[in-house]
Amino acid sequence: MNSGLFAHSFAEESTPYTEALFMLVLMLAPGYPGEMPYFCRGLAVNGGDVIGVSDVPEHELPRLTRENMKGYIKVANFMDEDAVVRSVQQSVGDSQVGRVVCLWEPGVILAAKLREALGVAGMRVEQAETFRNKDLMKQKVGAAGVRTPKHASATSIKGVKDAANDLGFPIIVKPIAGAGSMDTIRANSMAELEQGLSRVKSYDEVNVEEFIEGDEYTYDTICIDGKIVYENVCYYRPNPLVARSTEWISPQTMTLRDLSPPIVQQGIALGHKVLEAMAFSTGMTHMEWFYTPKGEAIFGEIAARPPGAHTVDLMNYTSDVDLFVGYGEAELKGAFSQDATRKYNAVNIFKRAQGRGRIARIEGLNSIMADYGEHIVHIDLLPVGAERRNWIQTLVSDGYVTARHPDFQAACEMADQIGMRLQLYAQ
Repeated sequence: MNSGLFAHSFAEESTPYTEALFMLVLMLAPGYPGEMPYFCRGLAVNGGDVIGVSDVPEHELPRLTRENMKGYIKVANFMDEDAVVRSVQQSVGDSQVGRVVCLWEPGVILAAKLREALGVAGMRVEQAETFRNKDLMKQKVGAAGVRTPKHASATSIKGVKDAANDLGFPIIVKPIAGAGSMDTIRANSMAELEQGLSRVKSYDEVNVEEFIEGDEYTYDTICIDGKIVYENVCYYRPNPLVARSTEWISPQTMTLRDLSPPIVQQGIALGHKVLEAMAFSTGMTHMEWFYTPKGEAIFGEIAARPPGAHTVDLMNYTSDVDLFVGYGEAELKGAFSQDATRKYNAVNIFKRAQGRGRIARIEGLNSIMADYGEHIVHIDLLPVGAERRNWIQTLVSDGYVTARHPDFQAACEMADQIGMRLQLYAQ
C-alpha cells in the first residue's frame, strides 16, 4: 500500500512533498484561469499545504502557483474524471487530505468526486450537479419559491423547438453546464432559433428558457458553514448577452459601492434565498440576476465558484482588501477577518481591437491617463505586435482597464469615456 504523500513522487515532473503537514489541500487547476495562482497563494498563506492537480506540466504553471505549492499531481487528462480520481487516490495513499478545492467551473463535479473518494468534508456530487446543471439548478431554487425564468431542458433539435413553442418567444438557449453567457443563443422567432441552432456544435444538452428583459447584476459571496461573511454586487453594462453579440461594444463590469438602494437589496435578498435553497456551505459563490422594468428581481443562475474575468480584483479594489487571502482564511480556518468596508465603485472596461491580425497601434491611452489617471488602478492591454484574441471566446478580449471612483455616476461617466476614447487597432 502507498504510504502517502510524504513518500510518494507524484509524477514525472512533480515536486515531492516533504514538509510538516498542517492541512493538506488538493487544489484542482491551480494555474488556470488567471486568478487561480492568487487563490493558491491565499490557501498557502493560511496554512494550507497545497498539492496542485492538473494535466499541465508543472514547469508550465505560473510562477506564483509553483511558489505556493508543496507538491503536484500531474494527470493525463483533467477532463477524464474517473481516471483523475484513481490517479489522485494512488498519489495520496494514506495521507490525510483536509480539503479538496476547485474554483474553476469545469472542475466542480470532479472536486466533489474526489471528496467522496477520499472521505473529505465538503460538497458532494449530487449537490455539485445542481450547481453545474442549469435545469436542475432552476428546479431546486424554483421549488423554494424563488422566481426563475420558465425553462426546460432539451437533448435534440426537436426538443429545443418543442420547448420554444411551449415557452413562447423570445427565448434563450444555453449549454446545460455552461458558464455565464458563453455559447448562448437568443431567438425572437422560430426562424432565428433555427439559424442559431445551425451553429451549435459544442454541447449535447441545452437549457431553453424565457428571455428576461431587464438589467443584469451579480451577487457574489464568501460563506462559512452556510453563513455569508462577505457579499458583493456587480452591475453589467450592457447585459452580457448584448456584449457577447456586438463586437464594437466595450463591456463593463462594475462593483457597486453602495449596496443599500432598494433594487440592490432585492437582489441581495434573492441571493440569500438561493443560497439557502442550494444549501451552500463554505467557499465562494457567483450568482447572476435580473431586475425587470416591472420592478421584479429574477434569478438567473449560480455557480459554486468565484466570478471570473478579473471580478475578484474589482472586489479587492472596492474595499482595498485581498479576497484571495480572505477566501483561504474562510476555507481553511473558518474565519473572515478582513475589513471589507466598501469605498469605491470599481469597474473593468474590456477592449476589443478594430480589425484583424496583430495589434498595430493603441490610441487614446495618454488622453485618458491625463483626465482620469488618479482613478485608474490597473491597465492590461495587448502590446503592439501581439495577435488579437477571439472576442467571442473571451470577455477579457484584447485587454482591459480598471478604474474606481466613490461616486456611482462619476464612475459610469469615466468608464464610458475610457471605453469610447481608448481604441486598439489590428491589421
